[in-house]
Formats: sequence, C-alpha cells, structure tokens
Amino acid sequence: MLTDLSCKNLKPKTKDYKKFDGGGLFLLVRTNGRKYWRLKYRIAGREKLLALGAYPEISQSEARIKKEENRRKIREGIDPVLEKKHIKSDLKEKHDNTFEKVALEWLEKWSHGRTGRESSIRLSRLKRHIFPHLGNTPIKDITTKQLIAVIKKIEDKGTLAEAKKTRGIVNLVFKYAVSTGRIVHNIMADTVGAYKTAKVNHFPHFTEREFREFLQNFDGLKGNMLTKLALKLLIFTFLRSGAIRFACWEEFDFEKKEWRVPADHMKMKRLHIVPLSKQSLEVLEEIKRLHKGNTRGLLFPSYTNPSKPISDNTLSKALRDQGYQGKATPHGMRATASTILNERGFESDVIEMQLAHCERNKVRESYNHAQYLPKRREMMDWWGNYIQKYLSKSE
Repeated sequence: MLTDLSCKNLKPKTKDYKKFDGGGLFLLVRTNGRKYWRLKYRIAGREKLLALGAYPEISQSEARIKKEENRRKIREGIDPVLEKKHIKSDLKEKHDNTFEKVALEWLEKWSHGRTGRESSIRLSRLKRHIFPHLGNTPIKDITTKQLIAVIKKIEDKGTLAEAKKTRGIVNLVFKYAVSTGRIVHNIMADTVGAYKTAKVNHFPHFTEREFREFLQNFDGLKGNMLTKLALKLLIFTFLRSGAIRFACWEEFDFEKKEWRVPADHMKMKRLHIVPLSKQSLEVLEEIKRLHKGNTRGLLFPSYTNPSKPISDNTLSKALRDQGYQGKATPHGMRATASTILNERGFESDVIEMQLAHCERNKVRESYNHAQYLPKRREMMDWWGNYIQKYLSKSE
C-alpha cells in the first residue's frame, strides 16, 4: 500500500515503472520524474486502463476515492474509459456548436450570391441583440425561455420591427441547425405568440384625385433635376426605390424597350423585367443628357460620391420638402398605381407580376413570366399615357 510520503519519495529510473496500491490502482513513474495515477480493470472480458490524474495534483487519498467511484461504475456495467470519451466528445461538440459558431456558419452559406450589405445587416443584428446573451451557449442547450427573454429586451426598447427581423434571423439559424444535425427541433416554433405584434402601418399614398393633382404640379417641384427624374422614373415604372437608386445603364435594352432589373436589386431576389413605355424612354433620354451622353455606371449617382447611388432617403426627402410628408412616399406610389390599374380593369395577376410580388409556386412563376409579358407591355403603355395626360396639364 502506498502512502503520500512513499509516493513523494519515488525517484525516476532509466525506464518507466509502476507502484501498485491495490485493487488495480497504481502510480506510474515516468523517466522525467512525472507521476500519474492509473486504474487497471477488466470489463466484458477485456483489460482496460483509466487515467485518474497526475500526482501530487491528485493525492494518494483522492486517487483511492476515484478508484472506488470507478469500481462502482464497473460493477454497474459502465465502462469508465468510454464514459470519459463520451464526456469529452460532448464537451467538444458543445464548444464547436455554440449559437454564435452555428450562426456564422449559416450566414456564410446564406450570403452566397447576395450582396455584402444584406449580410452585414444580418450580422449586425446578431452581434447587437443575440451574441452578447446566447453567443457562447451551445445551440442544443438554448431554451425557449432564454429566446423569449432576449427578444423581449429588443421589444422593451420599443423597436418591434427590429425585434421581428431579429426573430426571423434566429429562426433561420435554428432551421439550419436542424438541417445540419446539431439539433432535432427548431424551438423558435414553440415561441409563437410570446411576442408583441407591431401595428401594420401602410405606406402613405395618394388617392387618384391627389395623384392627378401631384402630377399636374410636378414640374413645379423644387430640387435637383436628377432627383426629379429619378422620381419621375419611379412613377412611370412603380418600382421600389431601391431598384431606382441602384439602376445602371447596362440593365436597359433600348431595342426591346425593357429594363431587366437584376435579382440583387429586387426584394424577392429574382430578375424582374419592366416593359418601358415611350414616356419612360423619354425620361431615360433626359437622364442621358444630364450625364452628357455617358451611359456607363449608375443613372443616379450620389452627389458626394459618384461611385455610390443616391441615398435611400433622397426620394423621400424630395416629397417631404414639397409638403407631402405623411401624405405620400416613394413606396406608396406602388399602392396608388395598383389601385388605379385595378379600377381600370387590368387583370390582378398582371398587376401583381409587374409589382414583383412573390409567387411561391416556381413553375407557375416561370409560366406567368412568359404569359403575362405582352399584357404587362400593354398595361405599362396605358399607364405611361395616363400619367403623361396629367403631366401635360402642368404645362
């Protein structure tokens, strides 16, 4: 039987050697003088060896306690070596699968084919709202209670829209974790109903009478000519302002009279074809003249940095400066156009396709894209003439 004194006095030799304490426990003395506790045992007919730690970090009395604990496990049919491997494996898995690591892995894959701006916005939300609270937590250990608490912190600041967008990102991360085998269930689905619901505020938009008055007063609008032309192109095409801001000359096919808006400029991330009325083409010619015939790059470059587009506030500010705050927005022009076109009897599917609203059925989407293009051309020509009729009254 070993004592702490005898353990301490054991000296290294030219070869490693063992000093037994009984019951399979022994102290292994290395040639470098380091000493390690080991437990030799048999289970399922096989002899195995379990490391219990180094001496003197583990004393002789502590080593005996560990021996008895593991002997009890062996009697119960538990293999201590396998148990230790499983524990280490679980720890490694948890370390490798924290929410932050899984989220960054998801974002890298999600970002493929998307703009850097989209990715940076999502990463920013994760860093601001989620990582400080759950970033280091293994994703499989996160509870619904924790998720709800984190989202409520955002809600308590009064930013319900931000909370909703952040929830959407977290939901995608959990879906990715399920698909990659990290977890078996997306617990975000269990938190439905636990959050505040933001009141839906529709974009302010003109009635038809107000729209006609706006068009009649359009030439009197103050401000930069390029901004006025951007607003005019938005009215003729009723695109989202992002597509207008990022418009580049190479997107336009003047022979086919089409504007092929790239997928990364569209909300639904798919190519969108806009048939161009003669009025839209005339606006483009005016823009060309302002650019002195240069048809490379952006149609509407920033005034301070020509390599970048005008800001997302430029068109909104142009309307506000003319006294339309709370009455109309660039995005609201889409609702005005939709209302007028529906009231004139144009097919709702044709209008929706031109508005680039999402069609979930991809087969139908492809079919409609081809089927409705002639009808969309007819509709956009009518829309161009309708607008021009009231613009002309301002002359």
